[in-house]
Amino acid sequence: MKILIAEDDGNLRAGLVDLLTLEGFVCIVAEDGEAAWSAFVEQAPALCLLDVMMPRLDGLDLCRRIRARDPHVPILLLSARGAEIDRVIGLEIGADDYISKPFSARELVARIKAGLRRAKVAQPAETAEAAEPERFRMGDLEIDPAALRAWRGQATGGQAIDLAPRELAILQALRARKGKAVTRDELFDLAWGRDYMPNSRALDQYVSVLRRKIEIDPARPRIVTTVHGVGYRYDEDAAP
Repeated sequence: MKILIAEDDGNLRAGLVDLLTLEGFVCIVAEDGEAAWSAFVEQAPALCLLDVMMPRLDGLDLCRRIRARDPHVPILLLSARGAEIDRVIGLEIGADDYISKPFSARELVARIKAGLRRAKVAQPAETAEAAEPERFRMGDLEIDPAALRAWRGQATGGQAIDLAPRELAILQALRARKGKAVTRDELFDLAWGRDYMPNSRALDQYVSVLRRKIEIDPARPRIVTTVHGVGYRYDEDAAP
Protein backbone atom coordinates (compact mmCIF):
# COMPACT_ATOMS: atom_id res chain seq x y z
CA MET A 1 0.00 0.00 0.00
CA LYS A 2 1.45 3.36 -1.08
CA ILE A 3 1.77 6.39 1.19
CA LEU A 4 2.77 9.83 -0.05
CA ILE A 5 5.21 11.60 2.30
CA ALA A 6 5.54 15.33 1.54
CA GLU A 7 8.16 16.77 3.91
CA ASP A 8 10.94 19.28 3.20
CA ASP A 9 13.07 18.28 6.21
CA GLY A 10 15.39 15.62 4.79
CA ASN A 11 16.17 13.99 8.12
CA LEU A 12 12.53 13.71 9.12
CA ARG A 13 11.57 12.52 5.65
CA ALA A 14 14.17 9.74 5.81
CA GLY A 15 13.00 8.76 9.28
CA LEU A 16 9.38 8.55 8.13
CA VAL A 17 10.39 6.38 5.19
CA ASP A 18 12.31 4.00 7.49
CA LEU A 19 9.42 3.80 9.95
CA LEU A 20 6.67 3.23 7.39
CA THR A 21 8.71 0.83 5.28
CA LEU A 22 9.15 -1.36 8.37
CA GLU A 23 5.35 -1.26 8.74
CA GLY A 24 5.01 -2.69 5.22
CA PHE A 25 4.09 0.48 3.32
CA VAL A 26 5.54 1.64 0.01
CA CYS A 27 6.68 5.25 0.44
CA ILE A 28 6.43 7.93 -2.24
CA VAL A 29 8.54 10.92 -1.18
CA ALA A 30 8.48 14.58 -2.14
CA GLU A 31 10.42 17.52 -0.72
CA ASP A 32 8.01 20.28 -1.76
CA GLY A 33 4.33 20.73 -2.44
CA GLU A 34 4.48 20.85 -6.23
CA ALA A 35 6.50 17.62 -6.39
CA ALA A 36 4.02 16.04 -4.00
CA TRP A 37 1.07 17.08 -6.19
CA SER A 38 2.69 15.53 -9.26
CA ALA A 39 3.39 12.33 -7.33
CA PHE A 40 -0.19 12.18 -6.11
CA VAL A 41 -1.62 12.54 -9.60
CA GLU A 42 0.77 10.00 -11.11
CA GLN A 43 0.81 7.33 -8.40
CA ALA A 44 -2.56 7.58 -6.57
CA PRO A 45 -1.36 6.81 -3.04
CA ALA A 46 -3.70 5.26 -0.48
CA LEU A 47 -2.89 7.97 2.09
CA CYS A 48 -1.15 11.37 2.11
CA LEU A 49 1.12 12.59 4.91
CA LEU A 50 1.71 16.31 4.33
CA ASP A 51 3.93 18.79 6.11
CA VAL A 52 2.15 22.14 6.46
CA MET A 53 5.20 24.38 5.90
CA MET A 54 6.73 23.42 2.54
CA PRO A 55 8.27 25.44 -0.33
CA ARG A 56 6.54 26.07 -3.67
CA LEU A 57 3.15 24.83 -2.41
CA ASP A 58 2.35 24.57 1.29
CA GLY A 59 0.55 21.65 2.88
CA LEU A 60 -2.77 23.47 3.29
CA ASP A 61 -3.00 24.43 -0.38
CA LEU A 62 -1.86 20.95 -1.37
CA CYS A 63 -4.56 19.48 0.87
CA ARG A 64 -7.17 21.59 -0.94
CA ARG A 65 -5.98 20.34 -4.33
CA ILE A 66 -5.94 16.71 -3.28
CA ARG A 67 -9.35 16.89 -1.62
CA ALA A 68 -10.89 18.52 -4.71
CA ARG A 69 -9.56 15.67 -6.84
CA ASP A 70 -10.29 12.80 -4.43
CA PRO A 71 -12.87 13.17 -1.64
CA HIS A 72 -11.95 9.86 -0.01
CA VAL A 73 -8.15 9.57 0.25
CA PRO A 74 -7.04 10.08 3.88
CA ILE A 75 -4.94 13.21 4.44
CA LEU A 76 -2.85 13.69 7.58
CA LEU A 77 -1.16 17.04 8.18
CA LEU A 78 2.14 17.39 10.04
CA SER A 79 3.21 20.69 11.56
CA ALA A 80 5.39 22.14 14.27
CA ARG A 81 2.88 24.96 14.59
CA GLY A 82 0.66 24.21 17.55
CA ALA A 83 -1.90 27.01 17.25
CA GLU A 84 -5.48 25.74 17.35
CA ILE A 85 -6.42 27.93 14.39
CA ASP A 86 -4.00 25.97 12.19
CA ARG A 87 -5.62 22.70 13.18
CA VAL A 88 -9.10 24.08 12.55
CA ILE A 89 -8.13 25.37 9.10
CA GLY A 90 -6.70 21.96 8.25
CA LEU A 91 -9.93 20.25 9.24
CA GLU A 92 -12.06 22.78 7.38
CA ILE A 93 -10.25 22.23 4.08
CA GLY A 94 -10.63 18.48 4.24
CA ALA A 95 -7.74 17.00 6.26
CA ASP A 96 -8.66 13.89 8.23
CA ASP A 97 -6.13 14.42 10.98
CA TYR A 98 -3.58 16.94 12.25
CA ILE A 99 -0.46 15.78 14.07
CA SER A 100 1.76 18.26 15.88
CA LYS A 101 5.51 17.79 15.87
CA PRO A 102 7.19 16.23 17.73
CA PHE A 103 5.12 13.04 17.72
CA SER A 104 5.79 9.43 18.64
CA ALA A 105 6.28 6.74 16.02
CA ARG A 106 3.56 4.64 17.67
CA GLU A 107 1.04 7.48 17.53
CA LEU A 108 1.75 8.23 13.88
CA VAL A 109 1.44 4.60 12.79
CA ALA A 110 -1.80 4.21 14.75
CA ARG A 111 -3.33 7.27 13.11
CA ILE A 112 -2.25 6.15 9.65
CA LYS A 113 -3.77 2.70 10.10
CA ALA A 114 -6.98 4.16 11.49
CA GLY A 115 -7.23 6.54 8.53
CA LEU A 116 -6.77 3.71 6.05
CA ARG A 117 -9.44 1.58 7.72
CA ARG A 118 -11.89 4.46 7.78
CA ALA A 119 -11.28 5.26 4.12
CA LYS A 120 -11.89 1.63 3.18
CA VAL A 121 -15.28 1.70 4.90
CA ALA A 122 -16.24 5.07 3.38
CA GLN A 123 -15.11 4.28 -0.18
CA PRO A 124 -18.07 3.94 -2.57
CA ALA A 125 -18.57 0.53 -4.16
CA GLU A 126 -16.63 0.10 -7.40
CA THR A 127 -18.92 -2.43 -9.06
CA ALA A 128 -22.33 -1.73 -10.52
CA GLU A 129 -23.77 -4.70 -8.64
CA ALA A 130 -22.71 -3.44 -5.22
CA ALA A 131 -25.27 -1.31 -3.43
CA GLU A 132 -24.28 2.26 -2.63
CA PRO A 133 -24.89 3.54 0.90
CA GLU A 134 -28.40 4.91 1.18
CA ARG A 135 -29.08 8.60 1.63
CA PHE A 136 -30.54 9.62 4.97
CA ARG A 137 -31.96 12.69 6.67
CA MET A 138 -31.01 14.48 9.86
CA GLY A 139 -33.41 17.31 10.53
CA ASP A 140 -33.64 19.39 7.37
CA LEU A 141 -30.42 17.95 5.93
CA GLU A 142 -30.29 15.26 3.28
CA ILE A 143 -27.01 13.35 3.44
CA ASP A 144 -25.49 11.26 0.65
CA PRO A 145 -22.71 9.00 2.05
CA ALA A 146 -21.48 7.94 -1.39
CA ALA A 147 -20.95 11.56 -2.47
CA LEU A 148 -19.69 12.73 0.95
CA ARG A 149 -22.16 15.59 0.74
CA ALA A 150 -25.18 17.02 2.50
CA TRP A 151 -27.85 19.40 1.25
CA ARG A 152 -30.18 21.79 2.98
CA GLY A 153 -33.19 22.67 0.84
CA GLN A 154 -32.04 20.56 -2.10
CA ALA A 155 -35.51 20.61 -3.66
CA THR A 156 -35.28 24.41 -3.91
CA GLY A 157 -31.72 24.48 -5.22
CA GLY A 158 -29.93 24.37 -1.88
CA GLN A 159 -26.15 24.46 -1.80
CA ALA A 160 -24.16 21.25 -1.36
CA ILE A 161 -22.14 20.88 1.85
CA ASP A 162 -18.97 18.83 1.45
CA LEU A 163 -18.22 16.36 4.25
CA ALA A 164 -14.96 14.70 5.23
CA PRO A 165 -15.15 10.91 5.81
CA ARG A 166 -14.72 11.40 9.54
CA GLU A 167 -17.51 14.01 9.66
CA LEU A 168 -19.79 11.55 7.88
CA ALA A 169 -18.82 8.83 10.37
CA ILE A 170 -19.77 11.10 13.27
CA LEU A 171 -23.16 11.89 11.74
CA GLN A 172 -23.86 8.23 10.97
CA ALA A 173 -22.99 7.24 14.54
CA LEU A 174 -25.28 9.88 16.04
CA ARG A 175 -28.15 9.04 13.70
CA ALA A 176 -27.85 5.32 14.44
CA ARG A 177 -28.28 6.12 18.15
CA LYS A 178 -30.77 8.98 17.71
CA GLY A 179 -32.19 10.23 20.97
CA LYS A 180 -29.37 8.63 22.96
CA ALA A 181 -26.05 10.03 24.10
CA VAL A 182 -23.04 8.69 22.22
CA THR A 183 -19.97 8.83 24.42
CA ARG A 184 -16.72 10.42 23.35
CA ASP A 185 -14.96 7.05 23.48
CA GLU A 186 -17.61 5.50 21.23
CA LEU A 187 -17.24 8.29 18.69
CA PHE A 188 -13.46 7.92 18.71
CA ASP A 189 -13.82 4.18 18.09
CA LEU A 190 -16.31 4.65 15.26
CA ALA A 191 -14.76 7.66 13.52
CA TRP A 192 -11.07 7.32 14.33
CA GLY A 193 -10.46 3.61 14.94
CA ARG A 194 -9.94 1.52 18.05
CA ASP A 195 -6.15 1.84 18.11
CA TYR A 196 -6.22 5.61 17.72
CA MET A 197 -4.77 7.55 20.64
CA PRO A 198 -6.98 10.66 20.80
CA ASN A 199 -5.89 14.18 21.54
CA SER A 200 -8.26 15.50 24.20
CA ARG A 201 -9.39 18.31 21.88
CA ALA A 202 -9.54 16.41 18.59
CA LEU A 203 -13.22 15.47 18.81
CA ASP A 204 -14.29 18.92 20.00
CA GLN A 205 -12.45 20.54 17.11
CA TYR A 206 -14.06 18.20 14.58
CA VAL A 207 -17.52 18.79 16.00
CA SER A 208 -16.94 22.56 15.96
CA VAL A 209 -15.97 22.45 12.28
CA LEU A 210 -18.89 20.14 11.48
CA ARG A 211 -21.37 22.43 13.21
CA ARG A 212 -20.19 25.41 11.20
CA LYS A 213 -20.97 23.41 8.08
CA ILE A 214 -24.36 21.92 8.92
CA GLU A 215 -26.03 23.91 11.67
CA ILE A 216 -28.22 26.92 10.88
CA ASP A 217 -26.83 28.56 14.04
CA PRO A 218 -23.59 26.81 15.12
CA ALA A 219 -23.76 28.57 18.50
CA ARG A 220 -27.11 26.87 19.13
CA PRO A 221 -26.75 23.46 17.48
CA ARG A 222 -29.87 21.38 16.92
CA ILE A 223 -28.42 18.43 15.00
CA VAL A 224 -25.21 17.68 16.89
CA THR A 225 -26.00 18.59 20.48
CA THR A 226 -23.65 18.37 23.45
CA VAL A 227 -24.33 16.04 26.38
CA HIS A 228 -22.10 17.58 29.03
CA GLY A 229 -19.66 15.19 30.61
CA VAL A 230 -20.67 12.37 28.22
CA GLY A 231 -20.44 13.18 24.51
CA TYR A 232 -22.96 14.14 21.82
CA ARG A 233 -26.52 13.32 20.75
CA TYR A 234 -28.85 13.71 17.78
CA ASP A 235 -32.42 14.50 18.84
CA GLU A 236 -34.70 13.97 15.86
CA ASP A 237 -37.55 15.91 17.44
CA ALA A 238 -35.31 18.90 18.26
CA ALA A 239 -33.71 19.14 14.83
CA PRO A 240 -35.02 21.81 12.40
